[in-house]
Amino acid sequence: MSTAKNKRLEVRDKKHVWHPFTQMKEWEKETTLIIERGEGNYLIDTHGRKYLDGVSSLWVNVHGHRKREIDNAIKAQIDKISHSSLLGLGNIPSIELAEKLVQIAPKGLTKVFYSDNGSTAVEIALKMAYQYWQQLRTPNSKLRTKFVAFTGAYHGDTFGSMSVGEIDVFVEKYKPLLFPTYKAYYPYCYRCPVDKTYPSCKIACIKKLAPDCLYQGFEEILKSHHKEIAACIIEPIVQGAAGMIVSPPGFLKEVRRLCTKYNILLIADEVATGFGRTGKLFACRHENVVPDFLCLAKGITGGYLPLAATLTTEKIYKAFLGKYDELKTFFHGHTYTGNPLGCAAAIANLNIFKKEKTIQKIQPKIKLLSELLAGFKELPYVGDVRQKGLIAGIELVKDKLTKESYPMNERIGHKVCMEARKYGLMIRPLGNVIVIMPPLSITVEELKKMLDIVHQCIQSVTG
Repeated sequence: MSTAKNKRLEVRDKKHVWHPFTQMKEWEKETTLIIERGEGNYLIDTHGRKYLDGVSSLWVNVHGHRKREIDNAIKAQIDKISHSSLLGLGNIPSIELAEKLVQIAPKGLTKVFYSDNGSTAVEIALKMAYQYWQQLRTPNSKLRTKFVAFTGAYHGDTFGSMSVGEIDVFVEKYKPLLFPTYKAYYPYCYRCPVDKTYPSCKIACIKKLAPDCLYQGFEEILKSHHKEIAACIIEPIVQGAAGMIVSPPGFLKEVRRLCTKYNILLIADEVATGFGRTGKLFACRHENVVPDFLCLAKGITGGYLPLAATLTTEKIYKAFLGKYDELKTFFHGHTYTGNPLGCAAAIANLNIFKKEKTIQKIQPKIKLLSELLAGFKELPYVGDVRQKGLIAGIELVKDKLTKESYPMNERIGHKVCMEARKYGLMIRPLGNVIVIMPPLSITVEELKKMLDIVHQCIQSVTG
């Protein structure tokens, strides 16, 4: 593309497009990098420059860009129909995909409710859990109107999903509009305020925190308030937006056990961790946990089209059955629910997992990533390195000894990512945490190149 044409695009972008999670005052001053094409694990801008897609185009791309099987599946579906409402009708791709999702999901999840993105998948689970208990309520039982979530959680940007989230930058301004939620302490074991002996402490803090701890333990909350709690929501194994925080072994399983003990529904938000990111198809499989709701999005279509699914059990589903005038119906839906194009892409995505044995093939790459990350721990301004599967977070700190963070206005994480672009790598930080989340199709050579660039850029920016 010519320089003049690219400049015109940049001017029009700045004139009309409001970008997400972006301070537009700063954006208007910067040169806009405009992506025109994708090939394999690379993004290509309007000048023809290639960038290794180090965060899978915001955690969605699985098998690389322009994957032939997914391209062809979408084209074939376009030749039939691109959209038909799921309100009072069925369509072939949504039926076939639902069956496939039930086959691969943790056993017992048998019903699939479609939506458009991760936030709506979570919103649906929250509403279903809330309505479920309303419809089971007896005259003498207390109405279950509360939810329990974890410190550092991020579940999306709709009002319900924000209510069970905690990261202030996302929710603080909207708190007067959010419903109250019990917040249990999530074990940030790399800087544990309770027991500095991690990993030997494992799941001790879930039961009883130190007397001077600011947070309540999960079981303390459940024991005191279980009769009013509808559900618990958790990001299984890895908290994403919190900075790629990996929970200690056994934590998720203990959360499931306690939810069962106190008769509380469990919502597993696998929007970010699903479809192989953690080394298993779903993060829940690491500890053989079956949630009551499984929220899926991002990688469901291989990074092609907006689609989400909320899976649940027969037990939940049956509570919504009744005569029309009983109003037990789940009155929720989206115009593009079960969109045939999205479902066709998702079916092709799942077929590739099976055909190419994707989960098996990424295991050596997970091991290599672990080995490559070891070299970052010696860098003077790296406070912690966290990894699960092909997900990693490299936390940059001002003081390695005290783990003191860099001030927000220094934007160290942003500077490292901008520096990486000079070397052909596209990554995006979470504050001062450098996120590593490449497509599962990344090659060994590309993975080495990626980590070399990140290492070099951290050294360059931090001095």
